[in-house]
Amino acid sequence: MQAIDVPEDRKIHAYIMPRLGGLSIFTGVAAGLWYLRPPYIEEVMPFAVGACLIILVGVLDDCFNIRPLAKLTGQVAAASVVAFSGILIDSLTIPFIGFVEFQFLSIPLTIIWIVAITNAVNLIDGLDGLAAGTSIISLSSLLVVALMQDQVLAAMLAVIYIGASLGFLVFNFYPAKIFMGDSGSLFLGYSIAVISIIGLLKNLTIFTMFVPIIILAIPILDTLLAISRRMHTGIGLMTADKLHFHYRLLQMGFSHRGAVLIIYMLSGVFGFAAIVFSTNSIWLSVILGLLVLVSLQIIIEVTDYKNRRHPLMSLFRRHE
Repeated sequence: MQAIDVPEDRKIHAYIMPRLGGLSIFTGVAAGLWYLRPPYIEEVMPFAVGACLIILVGVLDDCFNIRPLAKLTGQVAAASVVAFSGILIDSLTIPFIGFVEFQFLSIPLTIIWIVAITNAVNLIDGLDGLAAGTSIISLSSLLVVALMQDQVLAAMLAVIYIGASLGFLVFNFYPAKIFMGDSGSLFLGYSIAVISIIGLLKNLTIFTMFVPIIILAIPILDTLLAISRRMHTGIGLMTADKLHFHYRLLQMGFSHRGAVLIIYMLSGVFGFAAIVFSTNSIWLSVILGLLVLVSLQIIIEVTDYKNRRHPLMSLFRRHE
């Protein structure tokens, strides 16, 4: 099947690695979804069908390196299963304006959200344990917010995915024994996107709208920067490079493990900030603002490291 990752210029590992680790996460999740089946069959079934489609796309890409357009088509198909089943971003409550329904825009908005987050998680899968660890942190934040808002299904789904991802991370953290491959990163990205809809985005308020965006700030920012960079340089949007956030950390002199742990920390900061934001507390929002500003400063230093001083990153490097 040739489901292996061979070292090349844009990759940093030195040995041939198996890359179907995503199937182990999928297997663990499938067992958990089977447990949820009796009380939540209507909600879980379309989610599970879409998950099967996305894992198929990932496995095909891991084994045969399918074309980017074919991969995107598969992602849209999986997202469409979810959207047409009724799991939608369908309304927004705005202060002083009231309840606004998206109506015919609900389906395209939902599909765009799922595909965007799926690819965002896929793009950060560049270092050992990075995608799995940041997904666990994001899911943990979603779990806390879902519990705070009494979203039982979203909370249980988050627990299932956290458990399956932790089991995989044991073998994927540096130095990795196996890679998750696209089968894993696409599957986790798709799942986080759908869980966020079930738990937070289905009926939006002006506050909850930003919670999943803050939780997923690292992959979202990295994706936006990659798109901007590729449009500016004129290379294809689907062309891989070594200019992602995690590669920049390595170029600044951090070790593989150190770079991953820094991104874990930043993801944790954004996750905590999202939890604080969901409480709608004014004084806690001040803390949120400070945390986000510090985190954004670190990201700015890293992504523009050749032209600026890096006071915060220098502090981290001294203590690595």
